[in-house]
Amino acid sequence: MVDLTPRMRLGARRARRFAPSLTAGLILGVLLVLVAILAPILLGDEAEALGGGSRQGPSAEHLLGTDALGRDVLARSLVATRLTLLMAAGATAVSVVCGVLIGGLVWLAPRTAREIVLRVIDASVAFPALVLALVIAAILGPGSMSALVAIGVAGIPSFARLTSNMVAGVVQRDFVTTARLLGVPGFRLFSRHLLPNISGALLVLTTSSFALALLEIASLSFVGLGVQSPQFDFGQLLSDGLTAIYSQPWQAIAPSIMLIYTGITAMLIGDGLAQTFDPGLRLPKRAAEPVPAARAASPAQPDALVEVGDLHVFAPNGAELVRGVSFAIDRGQVLGLVGESGSGKSMTAMAIAGLLADGVRSRARTVRVGDLDLTGRCDPRRLATEIGLVYQDPGTTFNPALRMGGQLAEVARIHLGLGRREARMRVRSALDRIHVRDAEARMKQHAFQWSGGMLQRATIASAMLTDPKLIIADEPTTALDVTVQAEVLRQFRRINREQGTAMLFISHDIGVVQELCDQVLVMRSGEIIERLTGADLKAGRVVHRYTRQLLDASPRMDDPITSRSAAPVRAPGLGTEGDPAPIDDSRQENR
Repeated sequence: MVDLTPRMRLGARRARRFAPSLTAGLILGVLLVLVAILAPILLGDEAEALGGGSRQGPSAEHLLGTDALGRDVLARSLVATRLTLLMAAGATAVSVVCGVLIGGLVWLAPRTAREIVLRVIDASVAFPALVLALVIAAILGPGSMSALVAIGVAGIPSFARLTSNMVAGVVQRDFVTTARLLGVPGFRLFSRHLLPNISGALLVLTTSSFALALLEIASLSFVGLGVQSPQFDFGQLLSDGLTAIYSQPWQAIAPSIMLIYTGITAMLIGDGLAQTFDPGLRLPKRAAEPVPAARAASPAQPDALVEVGDLHVFAPNGAELVRGVSFAIDRGQVLGLVGESGSGKSMTAMAIAGLLADGVRSRARTVRVGDLDLTGRCDPRRLATEIGLVYQDPGTTFNPALRMGGQLAEVARIHLGLGRREARMRVRSALDRIHVRDAEARMKQHAFQWSGGMLQRATIASAMLTDPKLIIADEPTTALDVTVQAEVLRQFRRINREQGTAMLFISHDIGVVQELCDQVLVMRSGEIIERLTGADLKAGRVVHRYTRQLLDASPRMDDPITSRSAAPVRAPGLGTEGDPAPIDDSRQENR
């Protein structure tokens, strides 16, 4: 069992809080449901009673007056709430259930059948839902059930299309493929693996669909194709009140107010659910920001090329992810950042680059690269040219709709002012240096035509293209084979030494870190718990118990499985102190 700290428990409680719009929507919704339940019981007779005086104005007996038959306008508007809500809910249920089943199960059908169904759905969506509902209602004839079926059926194509689009992004994932290989039946595959991954978005869409169904049902009743007398809903009351809108306006205004109230309630609930399922949409409360405990901050180091002082990063719920991190990187120095997953390494790097996710915020005393202050607004050109980023996941770095050459040359053309030809030559040279074969032909391809290792190399080439002052490399060699890793690490060291570039190198590979990095920071739970040199790490001269555990967990190629020696792993292709070791480039292969 995991023991949560008080700070983590506080963050969990904050994360469970409803968004303000959801709270307001639920309050309005509860009142609406109470009206729908109690009004027919308490005001049913008054809503049907005749003889109150034809089209009387507001009075103590009839607060909003009476209609042409002397019935109380307010009572009828309140009583109509039940039938209107039931019909809107029924139509929404038909649209959602049928649309989700069609849009989801179609991806489990054979390819030919799937293409046919998807084309039929696309053709159906081309017709406005209300026009399709009018046609269906005209065929079925007037009546409340006919209107419910018409609106429900008319909404199926749009829900089927939305569901198919969302399922398309899930059905190719590895866990779905594994379930298929294990022989999981089709419907169980849909209900257990596909539907839960799109349920949040579907719930939000359902509330929007309810508001739309409400208006469409009222529209059918307004034109005489929906609810028929003696039943009545908001649409029929609007139709009855239209003829006397100048002499008795409350007869039309009262149901209009109820219709607007119901629609706003549904939209508030939908907006609140969206913020609840996506906490990044919720604006953090400044007052709730935790105050970090006093820590011994590192002294300012004005001579360093890169300086970070007292950096804090906060999640949308107020939890502190990075706690008072301070460090400096000199020219030509490589600073390693190690720690287990979730320790705050990547969050620290993204905070320095100003690329935190929506809702996540940072605060620091100092964050600078040279004379570029990163704590405020920065010149985009300097930001793009003086900081190079190598992301952890190369598969999401590039736009799959654009060719690689244009994407890689974009920074050189926009921020360095190079011409198209010169920028492409510079990109080709950078790709050649990291051993991408046939670089000119590869630049004409799209990202999905490149392997994961090639995309990682392209990311590194893009980061080096502008000769940045700082390179932030977040697990830069995870997608590369061992031979290519050695060449990439040699390129990092060459640029680091020749150009005086500072480098923040994040990795789980202790062997690489101790060979490549001059200084090493060990992070745990968002804090730096030990500072040491690469030589100290290599020799095992560590103080903190956690650092020792990291060293003990690192595999050593020169030891048998049952025992370990003190000799550390050497990074592939790197000599002593990170010097390049000979490598046979003729054996390089693109994966």
